Amino acid sequence: MAIRMWRCDFHVHTALSPCAADDMTPRGVVAAARARRLDAIAVTDHNSVRQVRAVVDAAKRFGITVIPGMEVRTREDVHLVCLFDTVEQAEAWGEVVYENLPPLANREAVYGCQLLFDGSDQPVGREERLLLTACDLSVEQVVTGVRKLGGLVIPAHVDRQAYGLLTILGLFPPDLELRVAEVAGGEEAVAALRRFPYSGGVCFYAASDAHRLEEIGIHPTCFYLKEVSVAELGMAFRGMRGRKVVMCPNGRAGQGRHSRMVRRGDRVEAED
Repeated sequence: MAIRMWRCDFHVHTALSPCAADDMTPRGVVAAARARRLDAIAVTDHNSVRQVRAVVDAAKRFGITVIPGMEVRTREDVHLVCLFDTVEQAEAWGEVVYENLPPLANREAVYGCQLLFDGSDQPVGREERLLLTACDLSVEQVVTGVRKLGGLVIPAHVDRQAYGLLTILGLFPPDLELRVAEVAGGEEAVAALRRFPYSGGVCFYAASDAHRLEEIGIHPTCFYLKEVSVAELGMAFRGMRGRKVVMCPNGRAGQGRHSRMVRRGDRVEAED
């Protein structure tokens, strides 16, 4: 198997996240990813993996690779993206997080709906537990728990003030060996963070943190891998054996924030 370039967005929400748009359905998400010329995405809803299987199922007809994942909000109010090779690993981690969520009911009028769909975009229910709150797990507990299941933990949108690991903790905890971090601001934010005093050895890459269809792929990153897997990503973040991480050229031109997503029958297309 040869190394090839994968154009990726590894932080995409669905309608299960209460802050995401209701049309972020499984088919809507993967169709938008294809319209933006992405090869792979990660499904990263807030504190839940209940929509992952449906997105994986929907992606089969669109030729998009889907990484099962979650965005955890820790006890310290840090957002961490957790990525796995299999849906089963993600679901095992989802049970841990769910057990550590406070027993609060979602208030749709305040936080938004938490919608569930099958792979054909048929509604199958709602998540009643509030997902937007912090769970009772520390950053260290999340890193340890995800790694035990074979997953990968990435501090999310560290260039933001809200929920960013650098804002809240002030540094990358050296004992956790977090060698990678995500930014939401694109290439300019990556360049700025590389000058951060404590960023030595950290690989920064961009992702959209998409909550709406038009946001998917606005800051893509190109990964040179044999396949999209936790092991291959780990090598890319370390620049090992020809694997590497490169900001996609012209990430926003015609495929970015100035585009809008248009539904045409069963398709979702980007239109400038």
